[in-house]
Amino acid sequence: MNAAVGSKCDAIRTDWILDEVQALFAEPFSDLLYRAHGIHRLWFDPTEVQISTLLSIKTGACPEDCAYCPQSIHYETGLEDEPLLSVDEVVLHARAAREKGATRFCMGAAYRSPKSKQLEQIAEMITAVSDLGMETCATLGMLTVDQAKRLEQSGLDYYNHNLDSSESYYRNIITTRCYKDRLDTLEAVREAGLRVCCGGIIGMGEAVQDRVELLHTLATLPEHPGSVPINQLVQVKGTPLHGTKPLDPLEFVRTIAVARTLMPRSHVRLSAGRTEMSDEMQALCFFAGANSIFYGDKLLTTDNPDVTRDQNLLARLGMRPEPAKTASGGDSKK
Repeated sequence: MNAAVGSKCDAIRTDWILDEVQALFAEPFSDLLYRAHGIHRLWFDPTEVQISTLLSIKTGACPEDCAYCPQSIHYETGLEDEPLLSVDEVVLHARAAREKGATRFCMGAAYRSPKSKQLEQIAEMITAVSDLGMETCATLGMLTVDQAKRLEQSGLDYYNHNLDSSESYYRNIITTRCYKDRLDTLEAVREAGLRVCCGGIIGMGEAVQDRVELLHTLATLPEHPGSVPINQLVQVKGTPLHGTKPLDPLEFVRTIAVARTLMPRSHVRLSAGRTEMSDEMQALCFFAGANSIFYGDKLLTTDNPDVTRDQNLLARLGMRPEPAKTASGGDSKK
């Protein structure tokens, strides 16, 4: 491969082969970033960043054993369990997020999969937030097709369900569900007409090949996810991954650049782990094709840069929040 950039007329590919993704990861850093930045400019305004806010609407007591997660019942992390929030509480948070510039409001609940009563309560939240004029996203664990359809009927725009890692590394991270469970949920979400938000976590002790395989899986789904969150492991004391050797920052930037190259039209989101990133590292990520972040000092239960720091960074870089989508333009549902 060389660093040449094609045209927007080039087909969006879902037929990448593993060797091609390996070759991208092996490119010289400057060549890879040149390619990714050029692709990014074909599809997006490089000065705009889509702003989301993520709220934990039900915290802790999750039966899964995800090795990175402080909300698992399997680990002692000092996190206090909190029941499902009320609709009014969620709307209050959504209004505050909108006032700070967020255009998408994401709701996360620590479930293996939601029960019917819980799903109905969350559907009410989604409708109320959608009525504020914000895009909505939810992450609630595994879903059936009928559950996904109910969420779509309530006004949900996106459903987040990350693959977390490569399939071959997955059992090192989670034993309470299998990789196919995640893929089945993504299929149910697509069948219901919802847009997919799906990415992974890097820095969990995986090899480069695992990052290759993760992005290959994402880029060869039947349709690229609308949003691809790339998380850097947040190490929480009490979880099995606490003490993992930190990831080389340039490897994180490289992963962002490969994700942008493989999935040109997707929003590539800098998600968890930004408190550990320097401003310079984040600037490199934006140059490499990242164009979405979470506003707010919490991502579910872990720390996130405060809004003022993010606003100052974007101003220094000559960047601005992406405007909200209108009913007549842009990122509309199918």
